[in-house]
Amino acid sequence: MSVEAFHSYLSLEKNYSPHTLKAYSRDILAFEEFCKSEFELDDLKKADYNMIRSWIISLVEAGISNRTVNRKIASLAAYYKFLLKIEAIMANPLAKHKSLKTSKSIEVPFSESEMEIILSEIDYPENFEGSRDRLIIELLYTTGIRRAELIGLRINDVDLHSRVLRVLGKRNKERLVPLLDSTLDYYEVYLKYRAELISGKEVDFLLLTKSGRKIYETLVYRIINRYFSLVSSKVKKSPHILRHTFATHLLNKGADLNAVKELLGHSSLASTQVYTHSSIAELKKVHASAHPRSKG
Repeated sequence: MSVEAFHSYLSLEKNYSPHTLKAYSRDILAFEEFCKSEFELDDLKKADYNMIRSWIISLVEAGISNRTVNRKIASLAAYYKFLLKIEAIMANPLAKHKSLKTSKSIEVPFSESEMEIILSEIDYPENFEGSRDRLIIELLYTTGIRRAELIGLRINDVDLHSRVLRVLGKRNKERLVPLLDSTLDYYEVYLKYRAELISGKEVDFLLLTKSGRKIYETLVYRIINRYFSLVSSKVKKSPHILRHTFATHLLNKGADLNAVKELLGHSSLASTQVYTHSSIAELKKVHASAHPRSKG
């Protein structure tokens, strides 16, 4: 069974994003090349766990991180699960595989003071790019949307009457996120510059490059990294850290975990709970200072 059939299955039945599809296909084709060169095997249906294990060893010896290796094996596992589903194989060679151990990296959110400086004290250029960059930061921080969701926003996704943002998340799952007054203010400013840029042309996507095309992943990352480098010494300054900051600040202020889960578009609470370490720290401070038995 070809990788193309698996690709179609993920696209049509699972609604995976083009980015995910590309990653899965790349990983499977890389394993296929390894099997051809190392074992003279052309048919992945005949691969066994020893072959997969040899590939894992070669990846680790090449200096690839355990986290990346696990992602590649996850692609392979999904492929073999698909082959099992369509009865192209009788047993999954990865059935008893255990993921490589990885160290958990703690993603430190931006502080409220850092966000205040970014949102209130930084001078943004009074032009199209300045208004766009300011709106991007505002949207990421006040809605908690993912970078891919931000890039995919269309003009009609902003409902000014209801003051909500329609977000198309993973697996094409749609959710509505409330918009703050400040976000709508910067949205209005950006729209004026955007209208001048496209000068009457019909352009569906909301956030554009200065040449009038849809923004892209590396541009969003560069914008966040550039502005936050002015106010923060944190190692990681990325769109995802802003999503992390959004969730952490809400939880610190007493927001319900289930409500934050819905806003983030998570399918389970387990995904949302990774953002609670900072709110737990905040609760400890309150507990230590307010409890009668505290020595603080």
